[in-house]
Amino acid sequence: MYLRWCHDIGREQAANKPLLKTVFQVMMRLFSPRKTTLMFVIRDKTRTPLENLEPVLREDIQKIWDAVPKPEAHKETPLSEFFNVEVVALSSYEEKEEQFKEQVANLRQRFFHSIAPGGLAGDRRGVVPASGFSFSAQQIWKVIKENKDLDLPAHKVMVATVRCEEIAKEKFANFSANEEWRQIEDSVQSSPVSGFGKKLSSTLNACLLEYDEEAIYFDEGVRSAKRKQLEEKLLQLVQPAYQSMLGHIRSGALEKFKEAFDKALNAGEGFSSAARTCTQSYMALFDEGCADAVIEQANWDSSKVRDKLRRDIDTHVASVRAVKLSELTSSFEAKLNEALSGPVEALLDGANSETWPAIRKLLQRETESAVAGLSSALAGFEMDEQTRDKTLTSLENYARGVVEAKAKEEAGRVLIRMKDRFSMLFSHDSDSMPRVWTGKEDIRGITKTARSASLKLLSVMVAIRLDDEVDNIESTLSSALMDTKSNAAVTERSITTYDPLASSAWDEIPSSRTLITPVQCKSLWRQFKTETEYSVTQAISAQEANKRNNNWLPPPWAIVALIVLGFNEFMTLLRNPLYLGFIFVAFLLVKALWVQLDISGEFSNGALPGLISLSTKLLPTVMNLIKRLAEEGQIPATNVPQRNPALAAKTYRNGNGTTSDMSTASSGVTNTENGTEYSSASKDD
Repeated sequence: MYLRWCHDIGREQAANKPLLKTVFQVMMRLFSPRKTTLMFVIRDKTRTPLENLEPVLREDIQKIWDAVPKPEAHKETPLSEFFNVEVVALSSYEEKEEQFKEQVANLRQRFFHSIAPGGLAGDRRGVVPASGFSFSAQQIWKVIKENKDLDLPAHKVMVATVRCEEIAKEKFANFSANEEWRQIEDSVQSSPVSGFGKKLSSTLNACLLEYDEEAIYFDEGVRSAKRKQLEEKLLQLVQPAYQSMLGHIRSGALEKFKEAFDKALNAGEGFSSAARTCTQSYMALFDEGCADAVIEQANWDSSKVRDKLRRDIDTHVASVRAVKLSELTSSFEAKLNEALSGPVEALLDGANSETWPAIRKLLQRETESAVAGLSSALAGFEMDEQTRDKTLTSLENYARGVVEAKAKEEAGRVLIRMKDRFSMLFSHDSDSMPRVWTGKEDIRGITKTARSASLKLLSVMVAIRLDDEVDNIESTLSSALMDTKSNAAVTERSITTYDPLASSAWDEIPSSRTLITPVQCKSLWRQFKTETEYSVTQAISAQEANKRNNNWLPPPWAIVALIVLGFNEFMTLLRNPLYLGFIFVAFLLVKALWVQLDISGEFSNGALPGLISLSTKLLPTVMNLIKRLAEEGQIPATNVPQRNPALAAKTYRNGNGTTSDMSTASSGVTNTENGTEYSSASKDD
């Protein structure tokens, strides 16, 4: 009879399987085929019907039979030749005690009547009479002694295996349900647990001690093996909690490292020194935490977690290092940009022969100052010489780039700068006062001077001259653009003659430092001359107009001609004084018309516009004068305080925007005994 737990059916490692295998082997080797009843009693049958459990059990038995090595005589012998297999099920004693006892009583009766026909005794061919029982028992015992396969220690091992496994399962279940373990497991998921290693080691020791106490009387080898299996299962159960604990220790050490590292840097400690000190301190803190979390029963290695913490610390240090270096270089770059941009722009705006030497001197001074400051700041980073030199070289290149960028920016506005410089020099004198074109200024010379200064500005802006090299760009531009004789000769020469500006590159300047090509210079100069020509023309026109306004006398030859041709008329006037009075009166009338019509102002804008304007104003002005003379003649003599009163002065604005105060012609009419007398006078203020 073999006892089998219901939950072991179908399992590969079920209890009694090794014993059953041994029984099969011995029966085939030592005994001839005869029917022996194998009764399998299933304990604590579940709700699964016996009809479903029995085929599974029989299949397991058949597999064991097929796997057992067989002698040649019985290789093809079926299981049914040796054994008569029966399966009986018993209900659970805990749940159905009465039914269990009843089934056990029935089974007991079957054993009582086992030798009855059809009883459990099975095949009756090997029945020994009672008189031969003593001899048969001696022979059976002899066979048992001679065959170790039938020795009782095998049964002892089997019992120890089953019981130790049951004890181990029970202790594992007790540990899993242990309140202290459950509390540690729940707590360690969210935060580290103080005394983690000691608490778990104590709980594990208690569990293993209970196993040892209950399994002490079983086979030592089996007991030790099952204890080792129990310990391994317990460690597998607690290992996730241990890993979580290590994770908390690692993350806590990392966060504390970051805080301490930032605090050390803010306090002014050197970067490398702070990183080294904080790393050593918090790696030691991690090691202390790991020592507190060590479980005595386990030999787990925390080096991987430690290595990960070290990698995280190194990564954080590297990232902070990159940020600090970036901030440091950015601050020095900003200072360089502020120190160079404005002064370089001012120097290029007042471009002259000393502009680029001054820019080079400024660049060298500011760059040396910035490099010295950055070099001092980098000392705390303990950089290798190559990296340090690379960083300082990058700052020097940045400073040079600021100057080059500003030069390119100003080169894009060179035409505006040229026109501004021309306008300043052409329209203002040496005292920076606006010029008044009176007719005495040398417009040609002033224009040449202003254009030369603008050309100087262009020659300075043509290329970047941060290296102390000499070039002849200024002389080339001057000869090609300012030398009028050379320009005239070029015009007369053949079109195939070489033009120094008919090129896209300068001979002395590489393309990387060229801002304005020769062809672009020629185009800019042409546009510059076109846009400044109007100012020159306006100055010439203003000068000629001023000359005309200030010159009232006819040319000398006209005066001589008048004297020669008018000699006879002059003598006639001397012989007849009445003509002189008539001429005087006519002069006064013409003078009054001249003032009233503002003839000089009308003709300042040109002859044709002046004639058109005078034609529209002549008749109204003449009528106005006649009317005023008539009004003066009607005034009684008693009301006239004196003869020939002057007319009120009036102010007229000429065409150039200037004002002139002229006294209008006046006429006085006086009645005397000898007749009427007219007088007329005019006065220029």
